[in-house]
Amino acid sequence: MTILVREASVKDFTDVYQFICELQGKVFDKETMQTLYNENISNANYIYLVACEDNTTMGYVSCHIQNLLHHAGKVAEIQEMFVLPTYRSSGIGKIMMGEIKKRVKEKGALQLEVTTRTIREKAIQFYIREAFQDSHKKLVYYF
Repeated sequence: MTILVREASVKDFTDVYQFICELQGKVFDKETMQTLYNENISNANYIYLVACEDNTTMGYVSCHIQNLLHHAGKVAEIQEMFVLPTYRSSGIGKIMMGEIKKRVKEKGALQLEVTTRTIREKAIQFYIREAFQDSHKKLVYYF
């Protein structure tokens, strides 16, 4: 299997939209999502990548980089990461993670963070295997 990880483009929206809906377990308004997606892929502080083989998009990862005062520098945070279920445990996530790590380091990030729901035990195990430290707790206030 030859996997190409490349920057996501406008043409990738339909696949990314389906990935996000599956990841979150709900259907989002497609028009709103497309507006957000197009805005985000044009932002130099955001990295959106897709993993492909031939004409099949198998995975997606997005990362935002911010200048944070409490770190006195740039911090990158993975916002979404998804691999189609039929391709999981085949190394695609590891390849995408390697590419994200490389790109955020090139952009001067001091660290890379990820937040995931506690029920996603396999995702947590994956991130720990990728050398992420379980060092923080995220609290969320919903409106």
